[in-house]
Amino acid sequence: MFNRILATRDDINLTIVRVFLGLVFFPHGAQKMLGWFGGPGFSGTMQMFTQNMKVPMVFAFLAICAEFLGSLGLLVGLCTRIAAFGILANMVVAIFMVHLPNGFFMNWTGKQPGEGFEYHLLVLGMALALIVGGGGKASLDRKIAVDPTGRTPH
Repeated sequence: MFNRILATRDDINLTIVRVFLGLVFFPHGAQKMLGWFGGPGFSGTMQMFTQNMKVPMVFAFLAICAEFLGSLGLLVGLCTRIAAFGILANMVVAIFMVHLPNGFFMNWTGKQPGEGFEYHLLVLGMALALIVGGGGKASLDRKIAVDPTGRTPH
């Protein structure tokens, strides 16, 4: 079963989607986990999620891990489908808990009460492509996975 999760096509397009999604999410995850890029760090993020947003502790922990560890996984193509699913789940929750009331568009003019959900939809599309297709040509998944004949597919 684990091999089915890792299996991926020799596809450079999946690699491009995977790397760019990882690059976009790494700073977000590093803000939440490490406090980099002006973020609150792990304890500050846990407090914000659990106390301010009333997210159960286990889900707050998983959200932080999905963004930080998921972005690292995407960058190197390790457990791509799992990493993409974690980010997809985070974005679905973010849309419904925070961004849906602000409408579709980002807050380009500063006249909305917050950001809309258009960015989140792009992330959902990228994550779905990776869940379906895997990590692509240049991924650790591809190096690790074994095809049904018992050969590594590289």
